[in-house]
Amino acid sequence: MITETPPVEEALAELRVALGSQRVDFAELVVIGARAKARELRGDGVAGRRARSRLAESVRAQSLPIDVEAADAVKRVRLPG
Repeated sequence: MITETPPVEEALAELRVALGSQRVDFAELVVIGARAKARELRGDGVAGRRARSRLAESVRAQSLPIDVEAADAVKRVRLPG
């Protein structure tokens, strides 16, 4: 049994209206929710995609401020390993 707190009850009520006579598949909801949460935590959401898109566009347009000397110095650094 699932305790339907007010936010859960509200979301399920909306789902039940959309489902009509079909029953709520809670296992499916858990899978969908877990995947959505994992994407959110990885930054795969809309905001993350937009940020990556902006960065990619800046790289393509060569409009990123670059410190050439620092970039060149990084090439020469040898880390222990």
